Amino acid sequence: MTPTELAPRFFIAVAVILLFCKLVAWLLGKVGQPAVVSEMLAGVLLGPSLLGLLWPGAQAALFPAPLLPILYVVGQVGLVLFMFQAGYAFTSHRVTGLASTAGAVSLAGVAAPLVLGTLLVLVMAGFVPIRTDGVSLGVSAAFVGVALAITAFPMLARIITERGLAGTRFGLLALASGAIDDMVAWIMLAAVLAFASGAVGPALVCAGGALLFGVALWLGGRRVTGYVMGLPGDRARLLGTVALLFLVAWYTDEIGLYAVFGAFAVGVVMPRSEQTDRVVDTLTPIAATVFLPLFFTYSGLRTEFALLGNLAVLGFATACVAVAIAGKFGACWGAARLRGEPNGVALRVGALMNARGLMQLIALNVGLEAGIVNPSLFTVLVLVALVTTLMTTPLLSWIERREARVPTSAAPSLVPAGTP
Repeated sequence: MTPTELAPRFFIAVAVILLFCKLVAWLLGKVGQPAVVSEMLAGVLLGPSLLGLLWPGAQAALFPAPLLPILYVVGQVGLVLFMFQAGYAFTSHRVTGLASTAGAVSLAGVAAPLVLGTLLVLVMAGFVPIRTDGVSLGVSAAFVGVALAITAFPMLARIITERGLAGTRFGLLALASGAIDDMVAWIMLAAVLAFASGAVGPALVCAGGALLFGVALWLGGRRVTGYVMGLPGDRARLLGTVALLFLVAWYTDEIGLYAVFGAFAVGVVMPRSEQTDRVVDTLTPIAATVFLPLFFTYSGLRTEFALLGNLAVLGFATACVAVAIAGKFGACWGAARLRGEPNGVALRVGALMNARGLMQLIALNVGLEAGIVNPSLFTVLVLVALVTTLMTTPLLSWIERREARVPTSAAPSLVPAGTP
C-alpha cells in the first residue's frame, strides 16, 4: 500500500481504537476498573482473539498488515511519554520511614516470581512450544521470570491516589515497594536482553552503551534537564523536553537497551519543580488518551488466545497465572507479615504489588521485538498481565468488606507520609 492509501486507513483505525477503548473503559468503569485495564482488554478484543475470530474481514480491513508498523511507531511515542511520566512519578515517592520494610517486600516480590517463573519454564519447556528457535532455554526461562517479577508501579500509584489511600500505611508501603521492584525488574530485563543477543559484539555494545549512558546521567543528567526546565516559556520547555526524550530514546534503542529505558531514566533525573509539573501534565493526557491505546491495540493484534486451545499451552498458562499470583501476592504478603505488619496491611500490599498491567505488556513487546518471545509465550504472558491486573480492584474491595466485619482496631492505620 502506498502512503496515500495508508493515511485514510490509519485515521479510521485510530478513530475505531480510541472510541472502542472509551466504550470498554466506560463499561468496566462501572465495576471500578481503572482506564488502563480497560484499554489493555480493548486492545486484545480488537485483535485475532475476538474481532478476527468473529469478523475476520473487518479486522483485515481495519488493520491491514502494512498499517501495523505505523501503529507500532506511533505507539512507541506513547510509551516514551508514558515511561517519562512513570520515571518522574518514581522520584515523588520517597522511601522514608518504611525503607527496611519496603526493601524486604520488594525483594520478596522480585525474587519469588523470578525463581518460580524460571523453574516453571525449565520444567515445562520440553512439553510446551514456548521457546523461539535460536534462543537458549536459560534466556527464555530468565525472561519469563523477569516478566513475572514486574509490578505495574504507575497503575499502582494511580489506584492508590484515586481511592484516597495515599495517607495509609499500606499505600505508602506499596508505593515504596513498587518503585524499588520496578527499578530492579527493568535492570534485570536489560541484562536478559544483553545476554539474549548471543553474540559478544551486540552484548558489549549494549553493556558499554548502558554504562556510558549511566555515567552521562550521573554527571550531567540533572544539569541538562535543569537547563531545559530553565528555558523561557512553557512552549520552549515542552519542545526541549520532547527533543531530549526522543534523542535519549534513539540512543537507547540503538545500543539495544530500548527506548522505554531511556525515557524512564530522563523522568527520574528531571528536577522537581512547577515548570516540570506543567510539562508532565501537558504530555501525560496526550500519551494516555491518544498514543497508548494504539500500543494496546498493536499488542492485542499479536495476542492469539486461540493458541490456548493447545492443552499444553493452556496448562502452562494456568500454571503461569498461579505462579505469578503466588510469587507476587503471596511473597509480598508474607514479607510484610514477617516485618510485623498487620494482616490487613499485608494483604493490601500483596494485592497492589500483584498487578502487572501496562509494564508487563511493554516488557513482552520488547521481548517479542528482540526475538526472545514467540506467539504462544506472548499470549500466555498477556493473559497473566490481564488476570493479575483485573483482579486488583475486586481484591481490594473484598479485603475492605472483610475488614468491615472485624473490629475497627484491626483496620490498617492512617499515618502521615514518611512516618515509620
